[in-house]
Amino acid sequence: MPSPDLESLRTSVHTAFSLAHLLERIERSGGAVDAHSYRHVVARLQDALSGPLPESALAAVLRSYPSAAEVFENMNYAHAGLSCASLECKVASEVQAAQALRRAAQRRA
Repeated sequence: MPSPDLESLRTSVHTAFSLAHLLERIERSGGAVDAHSYRHVVARLQDALSGPLPESALAAVLRSYPSAAEVFENMNYAHAGLSCASLECKVASEVQAAQALRRAAQRRA
């Protein structure tokens, strides 16, 4: 029988993965989502990501579920900035924003 600490850790890892998966499904569903339910899932995921997770498990969650990575990044923004996003992703976002602004300016002209 596993020790209580190991079982608790397993539960924490399972919970983090389950909530990350649920949030990812909600984000990708494209359908209407109840705001209260969405906030509830995000809050529970924040609790799970703040809890006792092995570094490798946390990294696996963040690597597997972009929505969870975004939540984690937002949780740690004051300390780390946009450190979870790759440089490629940051540059691509900047390029897309610049293109959108250019298109908007051209429409007004």
